[in-house]
Formats: sequence, structure tokens, C-alpha cells
Amino acid sequence: MYLLQIYPRLAAQSSTCCNLRVQKNATTASVIADAAAALGLDPGRLYVLAEVKESGGEEWILEAGDLPVQRVMLWPRKAQEQHPQSFGFYFLLQERNHDGSIHYVHLPPLSKEQEVQRLAARGFLPPPQDDFADLCNLPVLSEDSILNNLRTRFYKKKIYTYAGSILVAINPFKFLPIYNPKYVKMYEKHQLGKLEPHIFAIADVAYYAMLRKRVNQCIVISGESGSGKTQSTNFLIHCLTALSQKGYASGVERTILGAGPVLEAFGNAKTAHNNNSSRFGKFIQVNYLESGVVRGAVVEKYLLEKSRLVSREKNER
Repeated sequence: MYLLQIYPRLAAQSSTCCNLRVQKNATTASVIADAAAALGLDPGRLYVLAEVKESGGEEWILEAGDLPVQRVMLWPRKAQEQHPQSFGFYFLLQERNHDGSIHYVHLPPLSKEQEVQRLAARGFLPPPQDDFADLCNLPVLSEDSILNNLRTRFYKKKIYTYAGSILVAINPFKFLPIYNPKYVKMYEKHQLGKLEPHIFAIADVAYYAMLRKRVNQCIVISGESGSGKTQSTNFLIHCLTALSQKGYASGVERTILGAGPVLEAFGNAKTAHNNNSSRFGKFIQVNYLESGVVRGAVVEKYLLEKSRLVSREKNER
């Protein structure tokens, strides 16, 4: 004998389920008759049995000759012995109109958020995450969801977030201990996205793509004033030179980074938003030997907004 749990959907407020013990070859017609008798339903009315699989959004009306027990044997193991509605696999008993159509009962609709929470609680959807390391994985992609995700990660001191192969960085305006040689080694030879987002991951992917493909690589850093472009450039140079020197700082790195403050003294300005705002574009070309060791670098600067040199606004220098 097999246990079938039938849930009548005959009124807006569903009643308790009906437990039936049936043979393996019991047909849908006999199950409906037994359920109607157990529930004390009007024998003069017509009823149908529907198989519900909430994971796929299915509700399948069984024919009179179908075998409900065989349907149950195809369900997940946990839903075979007992199948409460919380498991998402169950049978519904519904009334059929005389014209053959189904008399549907309009239950209170669930909001989209409630439906997602219900499916996640039953294991049909992954549990909701507090934050996503890649914006492409957001379940709902909108300006609000993107900003909320970045804000949540920032409060957890996770200033880096991926958008595919693009790295989004939020300036914390303080030093974080995530740039020492240990992190260079951690991200070495790892596919982008395998570890927590980091600017060292971008440098590592570019460096090993250059060695593997023998093709120049380019990293573009863009952002508004004060967003941390200059500091991000320094972190990239640090990682690229450390990779070529097997994790140790090199004289080339010190030369490249040491030239920056001298050049910025001539080309930077104090603005209302940034005390050390770069007034020029910067192009840094790091040259490597075929072995992957840094040979040298070329730094080119392009002066921007020449009109700013004519006059000085309040709180600017």
C-alpha cells in the first residue's frame, strides 16, 4: 500500500489534506472517488486530480486511467513517502464544471518577492545572498540593485566588485591591508572570478595573457575625480613588477612609482573635491623581456583642461 496525500482546492481557504492508502495500480478515478468519500463531498459533482510540481511551475490534470502512484515514484525521494505542500510536490483535488472546464479557486496572489522567498525556502532557488561579487549575477538588474550591492560590499570593506571582466573599485579613503606580497601570490595564475574581486586579479590576468599569447595587453582605468585612479595605477604597477620578480619589489617598480609624485607636482591641482587631483591623462607602458622580467617603462602625460590654468576657483589651488 502507498500513501497519497490529497489537498482539496474547493474553496478560497483550503482544508486539511486527505490521507489515502492505495494500491500501486490504483487509477485516478478510484483515487478521486475515495478522496471524495473521505472528505464527505457531494457525489453529484465532478472532480479532477491535478499533479503539482512547483519547481517547474507545472500543474498537470491526470486522466481517469492514469496511475497517481507511478507519478509519485518520479518525484524526489523526500517527497515520495510523504508529500506535504512545503516540499513542492503534491496532488490537488479540484472541481470540474459540467462543460469540462476546471473550476479554479482564486487564492490570494503572492508578490514576486514572497514567491522567490517561498521557492528558496523549499530548495528550488538558491538561498538569497547578502551581496554578489559579480554584478552580472544579480537576480534583478537595476540601478537600485547595483548601488545596493556596491553599498553592502563597501560596508563589509569589500571595495572591489566585478561586472564581468570589468573591476569596479570604490575609494575607501584609507589604506586597507590587502596589497602585500601575500595577495600577489594568492591571485597568481587564477582565473578571473575564482577568488574575491581584487585589482591584483586584473594585473595577473593581463600579465599571464601577455606571456601566453605574446600580445600587448592594455588595462584602462577610468573614473571621476577622487575615485582613486592614481592609487589604482600604483597598485597595478606594484603587482605587475612583483609578478615578474617572483613576489619581491624591484628597483624598476621603485623608479616608476617614485617618478609619479615628481611629475604630479607640476600637473596636479587642489579642487573642491580632491586635494591632489590629476590634471593630466597618464599612459604607462611597462616593457618586458620574453622571460617575463620587467625591462623598463615609459610614462607619457597629456595635459587636460588647460583653461584651469588661467584662473582659480574658491577652495582650489
